[in-house]
Parts: sequence; structure tokens; C-alpha cells
Amino acid sequence: MILLCFGYGYCARVLARRLRARHWEIRGTTRSADKALALEGEGVRPFLFERGRPLPTEAFQGVTHVLVSIPPDEEGDPVLDRHGADLRGLASLRWVGWLGTTGVYGDRGGAWVDEETPIEPTLARTDRRARAEAAWLASGLPVHVFRLAGIYGPGRNAIRQLLDGTARRIVKPGQVFSRIHVDDVATVLEASMARPNPGRIYNVCDDEPAPPQDVVRFAAELLGVPPPPEEPFETAALSPMARSFYRDNRRVRNERIRSELGVRLAHPTYREGLRALLPIETAGRG
Repeated sequence: MILLCFGYGYCARVLARRLRARHWEIRGTTRSADKALALEGEGVRPFLFERGRPLPTEAFQGVTHVLVSIPPDEEGDPVLDRHGADLRGLASLRWVGWLGTTGVYGDRGGAWVDEETPIEPTLARTDRRARAEAAWLASGLPVHVFRLAGIYGPGRNAIRQLLDGTARRIVKPGQVFSRIHVDDVATVLEASMARPNPGRIYNVCDDEPAPPQDVVRFAAELLGVPPPPEEPFETAALSPMARSFYRDNRRVRNERIRSELGVRLAHPTYREGLRALLPIETAGRG
């Protein structure tokens, strides 16, 4: 089996590590020559790709699975625009996974959404995601859409932020976020590869949407340190990008990954996830 990753990032790396252990060939794209060298060091065959620099024909030879994590730009989806025809011409292709976002549901005032809920993106970046998602689903390819919640894992979590001194407890009453551990993302992708169902959409999140300040407080408890003080959202000094994440408020259901893919999350809430990350983030501390 050969997996071609358009964008060899956080999720792709975890999935690829698992598949390499099963003797898959992994190919991955990056935009820089330095990163291409790093991919080679991980046992990945690298290719340079961006909208203005398409892949050579050899990148597609024998590919059975494709993972797309490159976000759309203002012109559309660069992968589909540049290589949709190449992918449609692949007789060996069995599965395409497109990594999207639960942000396409927009603001629901904290209400629950599932895959049958009509999408209503409220931000320019999530509107681009919604349009790209629709384009992939209409592409004629064996596409599976994964709407990802906020991803955390090694090096990207509240424990790490506390240790680095960057953790904050921003409080907006009633606000919750859904999240997912990167290992569970890889589990969902593997399960879909084993049970392909082209055209299907899956929410990828854990079981418990939670206020972000609660997650930081729990991480502080695990470390045995005082949590940072609460900051009211209205007066907190936040970048426009950071503030935009608080515009939408929703709770995302994940029943489909369990009922259709048979997934059992290793980290069903942030508590299990952070407990598992504690020894990783504190390794080597005196």
C-alpha cells in the first residue's frame, strides 16, 4: 500500500508512523527543500508541492491512498485544482481522506450538531473550507471528509502551555470547544481506510465539549501548580485570530465514528488525554 500525504503535518505524521510499521510506503509533500530532507530522515519519500509547483507524475505511481491536510486558499483547493485529474486517473486509488473542520457548522449558541446538521460557516476561513469540502465531495473521487475539532497531543496541549508559561484562562460564559487527541485522529483515519465508504462525512472529536478554562485548570492540577488567573473574554488582550475562535459556540456529536467505523477513543475526554500526556511533557524534569 502507498499513502500520499498532501501536507505532511501533525496528523499525517502520526498516521504515517503507524502505517510504516505495517510496511506501507509513505510519500509526503512540503513546500521547502529543508523540510523535504527532514522527511527523508523519517523514512518518507518527499515531494515539493504548492499551487504554483505541481507534483511530478512519479509522485502518483501506484498510490492507493491519499490524505489531504493542506487548507484551501482564496482561489480554491490547491490539491484538487492542480491534481484532481491526476487522482481521477489513478486506477490503484482506493481511498481519499480530506481533513476539514467542525468550524463549518458555525455558531449554534452551544447547541449540539452532528453530520446531518446543515453547515453555516461564519468566518471567511471556514467558508473556504466549506466550499472546498463540497468540491471534493463532487469530484468523483473516493473521498471521505473528516471534520476535525481542535487537535491536541504531544507538544500541543495545556500542560505544555503551562510549562512554557503561555497558558491563559480566558472565560466567556457558556463557551465550550470540542477537541480531539491526535492519536485518536489517526485511529479514525485507519478505521475509515479499513471500511471505506466514499462520500461519507465524519465528525472527529471526543465525547465532552468543555470550557477552555476548565482544561487549563485540570492541566495545572496534574502538574501540581496554581492555574493562571481567569481573564474575562471581553477585556482579554487577544489577537484578532485568537478572538475569532470564540465567535462560534457549539457541541459536536461523534456517534458516527463509533457506530460506522467501530472506533473506540483512547482519550474520550480531555482528562484522559492530558493524563496520558503528562509523562511525555514532563520527561526529564528534575
